[in-house]
Amino acid sequence: MIPLRIIACVLSACLGVAAAAPASAADDISFRGKTVTMLIPSTAGAGTDLSARLFARYFTKHLPGQPTFVSTNIPAGHGVTALNFLANQSKPDGLTIVMASDSQADPLVFRVPQARYDPLKLPIVGAVATSDTVLIARADALPRLTDASAKPVIMGSVGGTPRASMRMAVWGSEYLRWHVQWVVGYPGSSDLALALDRGEIDMTTFPGAYLSDKLTDTAKYKILYRSGFDGSPSQSGRADIDSAPAFTEAMNGKISDPDVVAAFAYWRAQTLFKWLALPPGTPDAIVKVYRDAYVRIGDDPEFRKNAVQIADSFAVLPPDKAAEMVYALAGTSDKAIETMAALMSKQGIKAATGE
Repeated sequence: MIPLRIIACVLSACLGVAAAAPASAADDISFRGKTVTMLIPSTAGAGTDLSARLFARYFTKHLPGQPTFVSTNIPAGHGVTALNFLANQSKPDGLTIVMASDSQADPLVFRVPQARYDPLKLPIVGAVATSDTVLIARADALPRLTDASAKPVIMGSVGGTPRASMRMAVWGSEYLRWHVQWVVGYPGSSDLALALDRGEIDMTTFPGAYLSDKLTDTAKYKILYRSGFDGSPSQSGRADIDSAPAFTEAMNGKISDPDVVAAFAYWRAQTLFKWLALPPGTPDAIVKVYRDAYVRIGDDPEFRKNAVQIADSFAVLPPDKAAEMVYALAGTSDKAIETMAALMSKQGIKAATGE
């Protein structure tokens, strides 16, 4: 006897509704009674941690069966330990997910012997962009920026390798004729803000959200550029930031060397974002269920209300765009990294190369 469900399937095909069949595998998935572990490769209270815990709350609400979520912080090894666990010790059954940052997709982090994961092999659920970055300068220093005969404009940076956003000054010095001297060693954003206010430095960068209520005197400080990494208008709510030109547009047509173009693309890929991924080999049906829930989360008014408490510009990106961003950064060639390092070294800046 032919099973009834097979007869039903045949009848459905005859009626022209078989096109709906591929979704049935995902429709049958339920996490009822299950516990999902959210891996967090950062310390408690950091931006990645806050974002992960917020998503965990709403995955419970929007995944079929409303599973329990348990968040686990594994900050060791610059996040490598958490990603190693996801890739090598987690089953591809939908019961483990990670909220990583752009750092864990950077080849300088995962192309090392201790890293045993490859972001290009991870199914990406989604990502959030947390803020556009802003280049700000003291107004009294601007006349010197392109005057090679004047005192250099002092560009302040954190210790070690400057943050990706700060490397706007690398490109500006090389291709926009900026006259800049780097001072590296400040512990963090608050120290840089104080140094800028005191006149110890003339210029630096911050996340746009950080400047919502800081350094707002437009007679004293000028927003030169916002990074414009994703091509969309800034929506910080601060007029001088939102109207600032995109640095990526200022660089249009400035580079012709293919190796330098690749290095510039690498720099652009290092925007501020967090990304969600499942273990390698996770079935497509489970990935689809997670992506569908992620999209519903992004549309949830309650989620959006809570998200702005983490960052004013907490933008939930479509799954395909999220995967594109992660894979673009992870797929950067060694040559592009070496070229970026050479440009930085030329200006006296320490540059990591992964060697």
